[in-house]
Amino acid sequence: MAFASWTKSIGFAALVLVTAPLALAQTPPAPPVAAPAPSTQVAPEAAAPAAAAPAATAEAASADVAAAGALDSSYTPMAPTPGKGMPVDKGIDFQDQYSELGEYAYWLDTIVLLPIIVAISLLVLGLLMWIVIRYRAAANPVASRVTHNTTIEVIWTLVPVLILVGVAVPSIDLLAKQYKPAPASAVTVKVTGYQWYWGYSYPDNGDFEVVSNMLTEEAAIKSGEPFQLAVDNRMVVPAGEPIRIITTASDVIHSFSVPSLWFKMDAVPGRSNEKMLVIKEPGVYYGQCSELCGARHGFMPIAVEALPRAKFDAWVRSQGGTVKGDEVAAAATPAAATPPAVSAAATTTPAADAAATAAAAPAAAQ
Repeated sequence: MAFASWTKSIGFAALVLVTAPLALAQTPPAPPVAAPAPSTQVAPEAAAPAAAAPAATAEAASADVAAAGALDSSYTPMAPTPGKGMPVDKGIDFQDQYSELGEYAYWLDTIVLLPIIVAISLLVLGLLMWIVIRYRAAANPVASRVTHNTTIEVIWTLVPVLILVGVAVPSIDLLAKQYKPAPASAVTVKVTGYQWYWGYSYPDNGDFEVVSNMLTEEAAIKSGEPFQLAVDNRMVVPAGEPIRIITTASDVIHSFSVPSLWFKMDAVPGRSNEKMLVIKEPGVYYGQCSELCGARHGFMPIAVEALPRAKFDAWVRSQGGTVKGDEVAAAATPAAATPPAVSAAATTTPAADAAATAAAAPAAAQ
């Protein structure tokens, strides 16, 4: 009996010695615990702002780039300036001119032509009065029979020739400047006359058309504009830049005329007339059709609004048109506004590093 118990004890011990190594080999080792380094520990309240700083910086940079690259399409009609670009009460002179050609033409009229006209008129009036008084029947009972005077005939032939030459030189110069071709960079506006309104097309900006009709008296007063000159949609152009205006008509002959800009050109059906215009400063300038075109000829006014280039571009976009360079700006804005990629290492905290190391240890042991 004792021998049997001893035999069982020996067998159990042998079994334990055989199976223990196998059990130890199959049991995974305990994961190592990484002691946190004191120098890299960050308090939770300090770690949150530090982790959010790169994202906030990238978001601010994105907003700045997006704001800088935004395409402005806001437009508010400009309020007219009283007396500028429009007729004035009791006016007897030309309207104030807001183009270089207009200023030149006004100088030619005021400084050159008007003094010559006044001098010739006074000379002829003086000669007539002198003849009436000097050679009347009571003062000259015996009439003179002189028929020729060479000196007088030479004078009254040469003086008018010199006067005409003096007037012709600046006049021809003005004509040449008025019909100087517009440069290739000029903004093109096609003006079409209809019975009885105007249409303005912009082939360089998407070829959209703006239809312009006269406002009613109530609408004109409400908008602070002169009645029979105010319109619902103006011809908007950039100020200080050459503008290529092409006129035509769809029915009868009209005439596109803006006195304060020294601009007048007929609009003929089936024909395109071209002329350049440069408006010196922003403003609203009024005109009217200057060719008898039917029953409502007096009710098709013209309103030209000159804006700085940036505001003109915004107006074009508000009308659904395109501005040169918008495609490049629109394509570049998303790329510029995207915040730069932030590496995972730059945003990982020490606690996350320890957890990643502990999780990777079993896989490395296997």
